[in-house]
Amino acid sequence: MNDEFKRYVGKDIEIIFHPARCIHSANCVKGLPGVFNVKKKPWIHADGETAENIAAQINKCPSGALEYIRKDNANEARYDHGNET
Repeated sequence: MNDEFKRYVGKDIEIIFHPARCIHSANCVKGLPGVFNVKKKPWIHADGETAENIAAQINKCPSGALEYIRKDNANEARYDHGNET
């Protein structure tokens, strides 16, 4: 499986996207359209919502295509190291 990923860095959270893992459930887009918007480039805006809300939405990703590293005081992450592109 190709496990390349892209990083989207915000002030309080870093979002990691693994395109090959994505099953296009659209949970992210429906849940936080201010952060995840496929009509914009880049399609992920890591400062579009609070780190807490982004982390909660990413935790709902059924495929594991979205991960995060909190940069605020939460010391929380959902991150499985892959090959960055």
